[in-house]
Amino acid sequence: MKKTTENKSNPRLTALIVTLKDASRAHEANIWREIAKRLDAPRKNYAEVNLSKIDRYANEGETILVPGKVLGSGALNLPVKVAALDFSEAAVSKITGANGTCMTIEDLLRDNPKGSMVRILR
Repeated sequence: MKKTTENKSNPRLTALIVTLKDASRAHEANIWREIAKRLDAPRKNYAEVNLSKIDRYANEGETILVPGKVLGSGALNLPVKVAALDFSEAAVSKITGANGTCMTIEDLLRDNPKGSMVRILR
């Protein structure tokens, strides 16, 4: 049985998956196809990334993409841009407290359609 976005009940998520697939073809950016594939999988397989992991693997000023939810466990000492499907309240406050930026995947796609210089964490 082939996976389709028809199994998703969240209209934002289905629209995002379609948009990412279109962007992958339009901008020849494989990163968006990969993110669409991960978001089209069952929700139990979505990434849940703690801030401590972002702090460990990110460099200052870097853009991090999480195809899932960012959780607030740990500390973030770097000003980074973080794009994700969802954020916990603690994560938002800690990211903005470190002079970082929280954004949706849609915002990142709009600002960086080529997907260049983006690190995926899962």
